[in-house]
Amino acid sequence: MEGASAIRDKAIAYVKEAVREDQGGEYEAAFKLYLTALEHFGVYLKYEKNARMAETVRGKYKEYLERAEELQKIVRGQKEGREVSGTSASGAQKPKGAASDADGELAKMKGQLGGAIVTEKPNVKWDDVAGLQGAKDALKEAVILPVKFPQFFTGKRKAWSGFLLYGPPGTGKSYLAKAVATEADSTFFSISSSDLVSKWMGESEKLVSQLFALAREQAPSIIFIDEIDALCGARGENGESEASRRIKTEILVQMQGVGSSAGKVLVLAATNTPYSLDQAVRRRFDKRIYIPLPDEAARAHIFRVHVGETPSDLTDEDYQMLGAQSEGFSGSDIDHVVKDVLYEPVRKVQEATHFITVKNPAHAPTGTDAQDEYYVPCSPGEPGSWPSSLEELARLGYAARVLPPPITANDFRKVLLRARPTVAPADLEIHERFTKEFGEEG
Repeated sequence: MEGASAIRDKAIAYVKEAVREDQGGEYEAAFKLYLTALEHFGVYLKYEKNARMAETVRGKYKEYLERAEELQKIVRGQKEGREVSGTSASGAQKPKGAASDADGELAKMKGQLGGAIVTEKPNVKWDDVAGLQGAKDALKEAVILPVKFPQFFTGKRKAWSGFLLYGPPGTGKSYLAKAVATEADSTFFSISSSDLVSKWMGESEKLVSQLFALAREQAPSIIFIDEIDALCGARGENGESEASRRIKTEILVQMQGVGSSAGKVLVLAATNTPYSLDQAVRRRFDKRIYIPLPDEAARAHIFRVHVGETPSDLTDEDYQMLGAQSEGFSGSDIDHVVKDVLYEPVRKVQEATHFITVKNPAHAPTGTDAQDEYYVPCSPGEPGSWPSSLEELARLGYAARVLPPPITANDFRKVLLRARPTVAPADLEIHERFTKEFGEEG
């Protein structure tokens, strides 16, 4: 690989070209050259050992980034056939035909991004998210207050513009984002890397640009980027493509602009691997909140939420017991345990050799008449039981009258004996170290 000074010299050469095009009124060409220069400066800063030199370049990096943002607005204005305020040498606009071509391109990209807009609220309330009070409070500050009480944010008090949720897999980061989508009176964009990565050269950066333009157009809005590390991994990684670097640079440019959007656009992102995130992207997030494994009380609540309205004999004490016996389990692990337990009553019916007739049992389907009879599996010694099997009852035409028994605490104990948590202690140590260095507890 080239040395740091050689990379810096290339960046400077690109800047000189960019300035020349900028002064000549070729704003689109200048914008692209500034982006290329910024990419090279980003790689240079990763390897430069001289702190004073690196600090000087960081100052220039910010200056060129701001100019790139201005040029982007000018270029966008030219394509849309309107004047854009900014530091431009001339107000030259493209011919009407070129403008309509650009409009068609924008419409096509809007169509590609249309599926990312969450039009139906996911119906996940704040209370459905177990624990994580710190994260919920911080998100309410960022999402609810600026919309409901804009007068709170005056002078130097600005609304948060970037939130990074990080932690082990399955701890509820995406679930928390769904709660934000439900509770916020904002347009919600849910994005993954596949929504923004295109096989066509240069189109991915345009999609990123159009996403943020659409978010500003439909403000107040929230952009949720799941697994952001897939888009914004550390620069200079082996195998990193030119397209990947350009997407990253475009996201940096756009997030810088979000900071001056007066609280109208919030970028919310989630990652399981925070150290793999590019450091420049990481700095764009005002708040970096650790979403840890649920504690005992939160685990008990998650069990209760996932069991829901399914017929069960579980008491409050049983849920407390489940919370205590699932140490180290993530929310996703508990979800899988409950899914397994939900089949235990079905397995009992399949394995049953004896049934008992019950009139209008408590767990019968809604609308059951008081005289309706159902067949419930039982032990051979239970009074009133009679021998049969599920297949036999179905053959006789009684399939609709067979009811599985309610879920019991023993069903959970049986499944928990064979279940294992999926998050290793070593993974937790990585996230806890990142929290000490860059984040805060959720």
